[in-house]
Amino acid sequence: MSLPEPTLSLKHLSRRCLSALLPLALLVPLPASQAQPLALAAATQSLPVEVSAPLQRAGVPLSDVALLVAPADGGAPLVSHRVTQPMNPASVMKLVTTGIALDQLGPGFRWETRLWTDGSQRQQLLQGNLYVQGSGDPGLVQERLWLLLRALRERGVQRISGDLVLDNSVFQLPARDPGAFDGEPLQPYNAQPDGLLVNYKAFALQFQPDAGQGIAHVRLEPPMADSGLPASLPLTEGSCNGWIAQLEARSQAQRQIVLPASYPSSCGDQQWLAAWPQPQEQAGKAILGMWQSLGGQLDGRVRYGSTPATLLRGTPLASSQSEPLPQAVRHINKFSNNVMAQQLFLTLGVQRYGQGHFAAAQGAVRDWWQRKLGPYTAPTPVNGSGLSREGRISAASLGGLLQYMWRSPMMPDFVASLPIYGMDGTLRKQATGVAGRAHLKTGTLRDANALAGYVTGLDGRRYVLVAMANGPQAGRARDAFYQLVEWTAMQPGVR
Repeated sequence: MSLPEPTLSLKHLSRRCLSALLPLALLVPLPASQAQPLALAAATQSLPVEVSAPLQRAGVPLSDVALLVAPADGGAPLVSHRVTQPMNPASVMKLVTTGIALDQLGPGFRWETRLWTDGSQRQQLLQGNLYVQGSGDPGLVQERLWLLLRALRERGVQRISGDLVLDNSVFQLPARDPGAFDGEPLQPYNAQPDGLLVNYKAFALQFQPDAGQGIAHVRLEPPMADSGLPASLPLTEGSCNGWIAQLEARSQAQRQIVLPASYPSSCGDQQWLAAWPQPQEQAGKAILGMWQSLGGQLDGRVRYGSTPATLLRGTPLASSQSEPLPQAVRHINKFSNNVMAQQLFLTLGVQRYGQGHFAAAQGAVRDWWQRKLGPYTAPTPVNGSGLSREGRISAASLGGLLQYMWRSPMMPDFVASLPIYGMDGTLRKQATGVAGRAHLKTGTLRDANALAGYVTGLDGRRYVLVAMANGPQAGRARDAFYQLVEWTAMQPGVR
């Protein structure tokens, strides 16, 4: 199956004339919107044996695989196999979300979380409600939350007479079971997006044995109000084998943190990372817990609500700006953070249409795609993170996006956000003889495996690489994908 042909008059040229023009395309950079069809349009290429052989050994049918290798700056592909077939790219879909966001929002884009009040301050008392207005910030971690609330304390406020009102209305999302995807509701990767996302809806439970006192100190980060957890557990003798697994199993079954009665001293220092069991309560508990840790008091209750429009015309009590967008993109791609990717995806809808739901975000992607990559079939991004069974994109479309970003002013930030082959991020443990010669995003789901990004050839030329496998044997394709990376890195370039 061949790639889409150019829509310009080049399609009327003979194959010989077209091949004669290809080297010129390598020397004269074209605008991204004009360059993609020429760069990818070619007949299917046979697979190198370095790739086909490991696929055959692993029992992965070639009909389950899509592969593409093409010069990043334009030209005929070196490898082209089933490139027009829509495939589930798993977390590689994050390249769509982050690439479009960098192009659409720009490197200076930031989110801002603001504090407002409908009352007045009298000495240390804030008479009225405190509103915490979220903007969809994916990076409001506990350190930034501490600084935000500390700014309120530095204004002299110690006690709030009214309610703590959480405003997450920038996103309009229905309630969803975080375990719906795979039955693992406490896994941080299943945390759901929120207009007021605090610490990724996750926590760390730390255990530190103290032999002198015969206890293990229990610490929750961030501090959570009314967590119901003890400050310590008695130390016991015995094996640590399976202790954390027992904690996870009990907590998942009861949808709340359930600690065993004691802690084996042989466990030493331990840390358990998880999503909060009652996600709808997490932001309120985290914000109130942090406020209390700063010596603050709250007379009222914690509730959700919108910030009154009259307040928005004034000046907030305090605010916290996120890192610039390129830093958020780096966190998303280097470590494949699902909830951050979904926050960014929803932000595309907010910025384009003023609506913070998935349909608006999907519309923003389609609109951008039509304007910038019209010759290629638009993807089905679903939630923008790749954590979906329904997400689809073809290798040709993904290759077109990668080529577009290579020609974009945002190229350095985009490429730098990808894991470096054999060095960092999700590829840091990959043993390789070409370490540092590729920037690639990984993706893994049941029945879906993918790898995509940029590879540097022997002469320094960059290549776009896309490799996707769908089907029951998809997990076995990764070694062949790595062989494709190695093969591409050894290409001498076009002479």
